[in-house]
Amino acid sequence: MTTRISFTSGGDEVAAWLTVPERPGPHPVVVLVHGGGATHEMMLDQYEKWFSAAGLAVLAFDFRHLGESGGLPRQIVSPRRYAQDIDAALAFARTHAELDPGRIALWGTSFGASHVVAAAARHPELAAAVVQCPVLNGRAIATRAGLRHLARFTVPITSDLLRAVLRRPRRYVQFVGRPGELAFVNQPGAVEGWESVCPPGYRFDNRVAAAAGLEMLFYNASARATRIRCPLLVCQSDRENLIDPAIAVKVAAAAPRGVLKHYDADHFTVYHPPLVERIVGDQIAFLTMHLKVGS
Repeated sequence: MTTRISFTSGGDEVAAWLTVPERPGPHPVVVLVHGGGATHEMMLDQYEKWFSAAGLAVLAFDFRHLGESGGLPRQIVSPRRYAQDIDAALAFARTHAELDPGRIALWGTSFGASHVVAAAARHPELAAAVVQCPVLNGRAIATRAGLRHLARFTVPITSDLLRAVLRRPRRYVQFVGRPGELAFVNQPGAVEGWESVCPPGYRFDNRVAAAAGLEMLFYNASARATRIRCPLLVCQSDRENLIDPAIAVKVAAAAPRGVLKHYDADHFTVYHPPLVERIVGDQIAFLTMHLKVGS
């Protein structure tokens, strides 16, 4: 059963969803961390269903400034604020009566994998962490379209920073676009990929405050892999089309308890049949082992 709840982060309300197995608790819990600009409505319900059926409680949430969560201005993508939100989610999980504070794991997809790797490095008490189709280096994805494309963000970023200082409405750019468009992600197939994880009738708010580009450029979660103490499962898409897949391979090798699994997938096919069932099956096996489901 999934219940709409909330917790607080940075003074704002964070919209969250807690799914608890039918069996008696306290339950081991997996905290789901979504990708860039994404919200709970974008296919997280399938992971809630599969993980809870395996005996795992699931806590999902919308980052502040996105989706149903609070926070103004809207559509802010900030690794620093996202780290606060994940810490708040972990604090909530540790104090909820139905959840076991000694059996908490993080799960992250796409750009959310960066936040999971960074959080796992600063939370040695975690029981496990899982990432899939991981984007683990902001600069690597920002520069994939070339330095000329990156230079096009100079004016929007400068404008947005000035507007933020003057407390004026923010300057937005597209988060995802088609090749040649001014967007943080504009690789071939990116727009279609984002659309594929949106349910019918759902409108993805394809904006991001331009100044987010600076934080993304200097955000390199992969450098923190050596500090992760919990078991880490890296589910790598071998046909990754947003970022160099070698980065994730290096992270799995650098993490002291890293495990790497390869899949014949691109960045978006991991969410859809037939691959999604196989990937989730591997994740459930990993999580139930390290979270001692049934203990």
